[in-house]
Amino acid sequence: MATVEIVMGSDSDLPVVEKAINTLEEYGVPFEVHVYSAHRTPAEAKDFSVNARANGFGAIIALAGMAADLAGAIAANTTLPVIGIPIKASALEGIDALLSTVQMPAGIPVATVAINGGGNAALLAAQILAVEDAALAQKLDEKRAADAAAVLAELFGFTRKSADKTVRSTGAAVKRKEEMHRMAEANKAFAHYRW
Repeated sequence: MATVEIVMGSDSDLPVVEKAINTLEEYGVPFEVHVYSAHRTPAEAKDFSVNARANGFGAIIALAGMAADLAGAIAANTTLPVIGIPIKASALEGIDALLSTVQMPAGIPVATVAINGGGNAALLAAQILAVEDAALAQKLDEKRAADAAAVLAELFGFTRKSADKTVRSTGAAVKRKEEMHRMAEANKAFAHYRW
């Protein structure tokens, strides 16, 4: 199986990287983590990107905040799939990083996940690798089915509780409606006896 590279622009991105690491470990996907900056270490970032395929990587996850040029700089130097994670690192709450990561020029795609979306980035990387790995594809399918079953079980429990409450409240509403109807009928009858 190919390896996933996780490249962060700064070690301050580690909390988001940990989400990606946990997800990759859950599926048994090998990975490496490095710190490269598109602005402070551009030569090293380029060298990594140019040689990534030859070094056994199958997908790259790149995290950066603010100007968030890292994913684009990596993608400009490789044809491997690059997944960008915009990081919430400024007064703009990550919107600046999101726009920078998602707005790539034609011919240099970067798949972009949500702000601080480390888990989804790792899932997407695993899905990319699963195209060529049936065992990994099966793990992903099983997890998706288990997640769906959990949601349905929760929904069934919620629906049942809601239905019980609705039956109780509907019963009270019906009684109130019947009482109001009797009062309206009484008022109609009384109206015939007006002086």
